[in-house]
Amino acid sequence: MSYTDEIYERVVAQNPGEPEFHQAVKEVLDSLKVVIDRNEEEYRRLSILERLVEPERIISFRVPWVDDKGNVQVNKGYRVQFNSAIGPYKGGLRFHPSVNQSILKFLGFEQIFKNSLTGLPIGGGKGGSNFDPKGKSDREVMAFCQSFMTELCKYIGADTDVPAGDIGVGGREIGYLFGQYKRIRGQYEGVLTGKGLTFGGSLIRTQATGYGVVYMLNEIMKAHGDSPEGKTVIVTGSGNVAIYAVEKITQLGAKVVAMTDSNGYIYDPNGINLDVVKDIKEVKRGRIKEYADRVEGSVYTEGRGVWNIKCDVYLPCATQNELDLDGAKTLVANGCKYIVEGANMPTTLDATNYAMENGVLFMPGKAANAGGVATSALEMSQNSMRLSWSAEEVDARLHTIMKDIFKKVDEAAKRYDMEDNYVVGANIAGFEKVVDAMKAQGIC
Repeated sequence: MSYTDEIYERVVAQNPGEPEFHQAVKEVLDSLKVVIDRNEEEYRRLSILERLVEPERIISFRVPWVDDKGNVQVNKGYRVQFNSAIGPYKGGLRFHPSVNQSILKFLGFEQIFKNSLTGLPIGGGKGGSNFDPKGKSDREVMAFCQSFMTELCKYIGADTDVPAGDIGVGGREIGYLFGQYKRIRGQYEGVLTGKGLTFGGSLIRTQATGYGVVYMLNEIMKAHGDSPEGKTVIVTGSGNVAIYAVEKITQLGAKVVAMTDSNGYIYDPNGINLDVVKDIKEVKRGRIKEYADRVEGSVYTEGRGVWNIKCDVYLPCATQNELDLDGAKTLVANGCKYIVEGANMPTTLDATNYAMENGVLFMPGKAANAGGVATSALEMSQNSMRLSWSAEEVDARLHTIMKDIFKKVDEAAKRYDMEDNYVVGANIAGFEKVVDAMKAQGIC
């Protein structure tokens, strides 16, 4: 049995009931097999893979808070500090009913390689809670965030672990979390990213992940003599990542014809009116189906299946495993040429493999959506220097980082005779830097 197969079996045996984590590990190990086989003796001797797949630390805690009726509610809180070989732990906090240890371990594991690809000194981590901010008052969200941070603050810091936002954690939540950290620790430091502009936040952070996805798509297209101009695009999701991916790709001359939320999807053959989507989602916090009531000629469909709409480019920007094998088959049959992941592992493994085997240029999220964490790291730099860069400067740095990531991924794939296999290229490029650091630091 190969070393990678042994480690995967070990992960499954030692982490029962964690399918998301198993999936993430398998995808990475399968991609890395060509590298690991060449260095198997050394890696076995140093237990590189055993250490890589085991988080350095997992913190689990209860989060009691009082709702508006005066009742005490209790949620679970987590922080997975996965790997600090190249820098302090860095990764978002997710507040959503689906949050559990398996999902956070998968996200934290992916974050190791994503953060490595940025070229910035940040390790991998992830955290969150099964708390659902939807339908809660501002006071209830504040009460929860303050209780959550009261425990979490013991384990994080500007040079230790720097969380950010994720699903369910936006500017409001980051503000409450930062305020409580400052109140308890008595320190005004860059311990969280995604902060408001009045207290240490960075310009372009809100747009960064979505912009980065499109910058990555543009690099892939340029490498193949193509461009976004005139392309038909589907963007799944309707949160920050999706909204700003639509904004940027529209600026580059493409037409986005569909967007989704957890209930269904809208189709607008004339091109999505982003001002309407922003009003629905960012102002009114409504559902995407409202778009069809406001824009003539558009259609709302309940449920899944947005991939049935013909497109040249598919940008999954919602959540994990949203695009399955049937969806991938439909996209291929309808002539889709590019899939670039804006969310974390939004495509199932069999769907990824099918798309790539059938000529789709596929860029995984660990490379394509790294713009968000890269800009978070730029926010950390600004906080450390007590400076604030202009939007143009941050955007230029983001664009450069995404170009550099594509170059690393492309070169790694070519180095192992797997040209255009960006899944393998991303995992190899991210892995090599982390392993070099782990080896240099001894057994720890």
